[in-house]
Amino acid sequence: MVHVADEKKPELHVFEKLESEVRSYCRSFPTVFAKARNEKLWDREGREYIDFFAGAGTLNYGHNNPRIKQKLIEYLMNDGVTHSLDMATEAKEGLLQKFEQMILSPRGMDYKVMFPGPTGANSVESALKLARKITGRQTVISFTNAFHGMTLGALAVTGNKFKRQGAGVPLHYTVSMPFDGYYGEEVDTTEYIERYLEDNGSGVSLPAAIILETVQGEGGINVASFEWLRRIEDICRRYEILLIVDDIQAGCGRTGTFFSFDEAGITPDIICLSKAIGGFGLPLALTLFRSDLDIWEPGEHNGTFRGNNLAFIAAAEALDYWESGSLEKEVSAKSERVRQRLEEIVRSNPSLQAARRGRGLFQGIAFPQPGMAEEVCAEAFQKGLIMETSGPDSEVAKVMPPLTVGHEALERGLDIFRDSVDAVSRRHVK
Repeated sequence: MVHVADEKKPELHVFEKLESEVRSYCRSFPTVFAKARNEKLWDREGREYIDFFAGAGTLNYGHNNPRIKQKLIEYLMNDGVTHSLDMATEAKEGLLQKFEQMILSPRGMDYKVMFPGPTGANSVESALKLARKITGRQTVISFTNAFHGMTLGALAVTGNKFKRQGAGVPLHYTVSMPFDGYYGEEVDTTEYIERYLEDNGSGVSLPAAIILETVQGEGGINVASFEWLRRIEDICRRYEILLIVDDIQAGCGRTGTFFSFDEAGITPDIICLSKAIGGFGLPLALTLFRSDLDIWEPGEHNGTFRGNNLAFIAAAEALDYWESGSLEKEVSAKSERVRQRLEEIVRSNPSLQAARRGRGLFQGIAFPQPGMAEEVCAEAFQKGLIMETSGPDSEVAKVMPPLTVGHEALERGLDIFRDSVDAVSRRHVK
C-alpha cells in the first residue's frame, strides 16, 4: 500500500479531524473524490484520474457499470428486499441459479455456496472453521507473504509482520511455509513442505488444510506456477489435507479466467470469493466447497449482513459478462499489452534493476530500492493515475485496472506510469 506524505490540504480537514488515524488510502490519494465511471474518477475540483487500483480488485467491471446500475435501480424502484439475513429471497435465488449455470456447471463443479458475511475475511474465517470441523485437526499451513484478511483467524494465516502485529495477541494453530519462488526458481518448495509432513520429528502436525493464493496480491504479486499448484494439490490428496484457494483478489477474471486456478487444472476443496464477486463494489462474499463437505449445523456460522440482496442482484448481472467468452478474450489481449508495456519500462531503465511480475490484469513492477515504488505511485497520482503498492516492503507498483478498461485509457495510464518511473529514475540515478 502506497502512502505519500500527509499533506494538510484544506479539503481533507474533516477527515483529519474526525476520522481515525487508521485511515490509509486517503493519505495515498489526498483529494476528495466526487464522481466515477468505468476506469475514471473525478475529484470535486473536476480533475480526472485513471484508476489502475479498481478498489483493490473489487471493481473488475468498473465504476458505476451501466448494465449493473440499471438492474439495481429497477430492483430498488420495485421495492425489492434489501436485507434478509439468510432468508430465501428472489434475489438470492436468482444469483444461486445463475452461478450454478454460468460458473459451476460448465466446470463440472459440484459445490455448495455459503454466504458467510460481506467481506473476504468472513469467507476465509468460514473456510478455516469448516476445514477444522471436517478433519478434527487444528493446524493450517499458509505461505510466506500471504494475505488473507484482518480478523484473527485470517490474520493467523497472513504473512505480513506489520499486519500480524496489529492483532495484539498471539496467532496460533498455523504454520508458514515458503511460497513458490521464495528461495528462487531453482528450489521446489513443495519438496520442503512434503519433507516436513512426512518427518515425524519435524514438529509440524498433520494440518487440516493448506490455504493459498495463486497470485499473492498484497504480498507483492508473486505468481505460483501451474506446476507448483498441481504439486500442492497432489500433497493434499496424498495426506488427506483440504486445499483452500483464496481467490478473493485474483478471482472473478482478474487473471483472465473466472477462477485464477482454471488453467492450472486443480480442484480446490474450498474456494473463497469476495471483492469483485459483488459486481458493483457492493459487499459480498461466497465460500464454495464440495457438497460432501457440507457438514455445518444450521446457524453454526452466520452474520447479520450475509443477506445483501443488492449485491445478489449486482453479482448475478455481472456473471453475464462470462457467458459468451468475450470478456475473457478482451482481458487476455489487454493483459498481453500490459506485459509488453511493463517490460518496455523495465528495459528502458536498466539502472533500476526492476522486474515485471504478475499475470492477467494483475501485474506490476518490483523495485529493489527502498521507497521507490511508493515514490513512483505518488508521482503517478500527481499526473492523474491512481496506483497502489504491494509487497512486505511496498516494493511493487501494481497495475490493476478494471477488466472493462477502455483501450485508450489503458494506454494513457501506462504512458503516465512510464513517465512516472522515468521521473523517479532521473531523481535517483545520476
